[in-house]
Amino acid sequence: MTPLSDNIVLITGASSGIGLACAKAFAHHGARLIVAARRKERLEVLAKELKQMHKTDSHIIELDVRNYSAVENAMKSLPKEWQEIDVLVNNAGLSRGLDKLYEGSIQDWDEMIDTNVKGLLYVSRAVIPGMVARNKGTIINIGSIAGHEVYPKGNVYCASKHAVDALTKGLRMDLVDTPIRVCTVDPGLVETEFSLVRFRGDAERAAPVYQNMKTLEPGDVADAVVFCATRPAHVQLAELIIMPTNQGSTTLVHRTPTTQSK
Repeated sequence: MTPLSDNIVLITGASSGIGLACAKAFAHHGARLIVAARRKERLEVLAKELKQMHKTDSHIIELDVRNYSAVENAMKSLPKEWQEIDVLVNNAGLSRGLDKLYEGSIQDWDEMIDTNVKGLLYVSRAVIPGMVARNKGTIINIGSIAGHEVYPKGNVYCASKHAVDALTKGLRMDLVDTPIRVCTVDPGLVETEFSLVRFRGDAERAAPVYQNMKTLEPGDVADAVVFCATRPAHVQLAELIIMPTNQGSTTLVHRTPTTQSK
C-alpha cells in the first residue's frame, strides 16, 4: 500500500456525492486536498469539517470545469505549496434529461458534453504536464457503467461516458513511458444528487430511480478510488467497475418493495 500522507489530491466536483465522499476518504488517509466545484459555500463547509475531523489542510477553488480559461487560471494561480499535485480525481460530471435522441434538448447535450468530456479534458490538460515534469502522479477518472453499455433515452449521457472511457485508455497509452498511472472507476447506481440534477430538481421524478433497492453509497465509490491511489507504484488499476449487488446491467435491476435504499 502506497501511503497518501501529505500527498496533494485534486478532486473536481467535490461539493457533493462521490466527489465529497472522495474528499473525506482521502482526508482520512492524511492527504492534503484541493477541492474544486461551482458551489463555494459547500466547499467551505467541507474544508471546515475535514479540518475538525482529520486536521486536513484544504485549498478551495470555486470552479466550473466547462470554462477552460477559469481552469487554466486556477491551476496557474495555485500557491506554491499546492502546485505539486500527486493525485487527480476527475469527478465533475452530470446528466441532463432522459429523452429520445430526436427529441433531446440541445442545452442538455451541451451541458453534458461540456462537463463530462471537455471539463475532464480541460482539467487534465492543466494538471498532467506538471505530473510528467515531476515524473510522478495518479489520474483517476470517474466514469460509469454507462460508458460500457447504452440504455434507452440515455444516448448523449452514455456517449459522454463512452468518451471518458476512450480518453482514459488513450491517456494511458500516452503516458505508458512514464511512472504515471491512469485509472477509471465506473460505478452503477449510486444514490447521490445525480437523478435530481438530471431532472432539474424534480424530486418526485428522481426518487423512483433509487427506490426498493440497496444502491451503492458515495463512500463505496470513494473507497474504490482510494484503493486505486494506494496500490504499489508498479500497479495500475486500469478499470474498476463497481455496482450494487442487485444490479446486473444498466437496465437490469432487482427491486423488492421491502428494500430501503438507505
